[in-house]
Amino acid sequence: MVEIFRGKRGRGLIIVGLIAGLVLVTGIGNAATEYRINVATATTGGVYYPLGNAFAQVWTKNLSGVRASAQATAGTPQNIQLMGTKEAHIAFGQNGVCYCAYYGTMQYDGNPQKFIRGMTYLYPNVMHFVARKGSGVKSIADLKGKKFVPGAVASATEINGREILSVYGLNYMKDKGEVNVKADFVGYNEAADLIKNNQTDVSLIAGGIPTAAVMDMFASAHVELMNIEEGKIKELQEEYPWYFPIIVPKGTYPGQNEDVLTVAVANILVCTDDLPDDLVYTLVKTLYDKHDDLVAAHMAAKDMKIGDGMKGMIIPIHPGAAKFFEENGVEIPDVGM
Repeated sequence: MVEIFRGKRGRGLIIVGLIAGLVLVTGIGNAATEYRINVATATTGGVYYPLGNAFAQVWTKNLSGVRASAQATAGTPQNIQLMGTKEAHIAFGQNGVCYCAYYGTMQYDGNPQKFIRGMTYLYPNVMHFVARKGSGVKSIADLKGKKFVPGAVASATEINGREILSVYGLNYMKDKGEVNVKADFVGYNEAADLIKNNQTDVSLIAGGIPTAAVMDMFASAHVELMNIEEGKIKELQEEYPWYFPIIVPKGTYPGQNEDVLTVAVANILVCTDDLPDDLVYTLVKTLYDKHDDLVAAHMAAKDMKIGDGMKGMIIPIHPGAAKFFEENGVEIPDVGM
């Protein structure tokens, strides 16, 4: 929840939660008001966590009255859950999962999460299918009967794995029909260890370019990135339109000697709908004002451009964020509430 403290500590008046967010009118520049903001990210081996830490540091350093911190999580689904219980106020998320959550479709069927609001586009979340050399896996189609790490339980990456494998007729979920792939549900760092110890054949890592866990695998094990065939990408897009093709350029990872065709989704920054408009406006503005600091923390931030701020935004926008982008000439998408 948003915790708002008025006055000096000794005065002891504490207003907590949604009501406080609604009555606050002093603005974030008032030193007598303090916002404590928790940013939900993902596992430490990906990009969300280090970039979320950079966001929190930039806000805390540059905005009077804001104290932000980043929390490692299992990813987008858990982030949405944490926002729903007011344990997080801002979160990183894949746009497809956020769309399903807001509108109550697919894994959120009958349970819409209407409190989610978009803040800004971040960067493409690239699907890295990392195969261990010697595993006999050259294509995703070869995963039948093999060992696969789709991501941690309750992670967006695991949902990506399920969706992508489905166009190959592959399944690792016992409640989704015949199982023909053996899955280990672990996070990115553990997935890297399984690859390095020859305990799995392929790991799916969703993240920016480069992603630390993938870098670790290439530096410590004999691995290669697998392509996704153009025909399969088209099949995937027909069922899940938020995916788009993307190239991982050769040389991105040590020993990667060829371009690799895969897919990505848009990573977006989201928040709860009860955050004050002026706060969200200033948070978004500060990210772009301090863009160089974010790029220094992780190269994925280089894709953050004001003109692209509404890219992949398929959920309603927070009014504070909308105001910032409108002032900068960016058209706000007409997304139904």
